[in-house]
Formats: sequence, C-alpha cells, structure tokens
Amino acid sequence: MKLNCDLGESFAAWTMGLDEQVMPHIDMANIACGFHASDPNILQQTLALAIKHKVTIGAHPSYQDLVGFGRRSIKHTEREIINLMHYQIAAIDGMAQSMAALVKYVKPHGALYNDMMANDDIFIAVVKSINDYYRPLKLMILATANAEHYQKIANDYGVELLFEAFADRRYTDQGLLTPRSEPGAVLNKDQVMEQVKGLVNDGVVITNQGNRLSLKADTLCVHGDNLDAIALVKDIKALCQ
Repeated sequence: MKLNCDLGESFAAWTMGLDEQVMPHIDMANIACGFHASDPNILQQTLALAIKHKVTIGAHPSYQDLVGFGRRSIKHTEREIINLMHYQIAAIDGMAQSMAALVKYVKPHGALYNDMMANDDIFIAVVKSINDYYRPLKLMILATANAEHYQKIANDYGVELLFEAFADRRYTDQGLLTPRSEPGAVLNKDQVMEQVKGLVNDGVVITNQGNRLSLKADTLCVHGDNLDAIALVKDIKALCQ
C-alpha cells in the first residue's frame, strides 16, 4: 500500500511540518497550492524535494482560507468550486511542468475534503472539476463503507478514484473517521501499527465499537509534522513493503 502525506504547507517565514525528513519515506506527496498554505517559493521547494526522491506529485487544493488553514467551510456555487479547483491545480501543474514533472492526482484539503464526503453536490462539483481539466487526473477521497456510491458518481464523469485510509484515526461502523472530540479518535503508536497491519494484510479496520470493517484502500495517509511522526512513518513503510 502506498503512503501519502500532506506537504508544502509552510508559508513565507512560517514553517509547517518536516518535509525534508518525511519525503524520502513516502510514495505520494499532496502538495498545498496556495489557498490554505504555501507560496511560490515553498511550492517550488516542495516540488524539487518530490522530484529528488521520485515521489508522485498530487495537488492539494482547498477553500481560500489562509487564516483558517483551510479548515473552515465556505459556501460556494458549483461553478465557484470548479474554478477554485482549476485555479490551484493549474498553479502547481504549471510549476511542476516547468521543472519537467507532472501532477498525477488531486486530494482536496481540510474542510473541502470533509464537505465533499458529506455533501454529494460538493462531491459532484469536485469530480466535475477533475473531468473538465485539460488532461486526466485521479481524485483521492476517503475510503468508506459507502465506496460504491462515490465510485458510481466518478464513473459517470469518467474520473478515476484513489481511496485513502488513515493510519492514526479510529473509524466508526459507517467507515467514517471518529471525530477528534471523542475519546480514542486518534490512535497511539501501537494502535497505529495494528491498524496498518489489518489494512495491509486483510483490508479491515477495527471500529470504535469493536467491529471489523472492510475498507478498500489504495493508499494510506501518514503525517510528518514532528520527529516521532517521522519515526512512525518509517515503521509503517516497513510494514507496507
């Protein structure tokens, strides 16, 4: 199972994450495009890191919300969502091509990601933005128990999906992430390793109710925002090889 990580989320003099340390251990980099984080210099530096380590490049667009780090929902029309997606994807795509690289997929960030998984109208707008882009791109979404529903919508627009699971989050019986406000929503190291083993070997997770839930996942989301997280990514990588 391939590992993906949200990267390039620094901005000007403000540093977010340990991109240089985590990049050698992942397969896919979801790189911020400027609306929730990043700037032209950070974007170039992150792309250069991904190219150096032969990591697949993905666009990580969001609502236009630098102050809120893209974690606040903003009401938009369908056309506005398509436009904000194209604006950000085109920015990273153009810069990547100038560096002899290509963006291969898109993973929305933060509130936009959560909203598209909770609201079919927003999901359809995101899918349309991928379909309307000038060349094919894959769309990364949350692997849930309702994967067939999202697959059908994507198929209607000819968009290929990548389903991602989370290494460090407890799932509900519905295949959604347990809210962080609830106890046990974020797993400790031992629990992370057990969940990764279950996903890699059997395609299952244990839910917050103690039940086994089958999840179709193409990729596993990991984090690289501190030294402990980097060490954990190395251990997860060893399990996934």
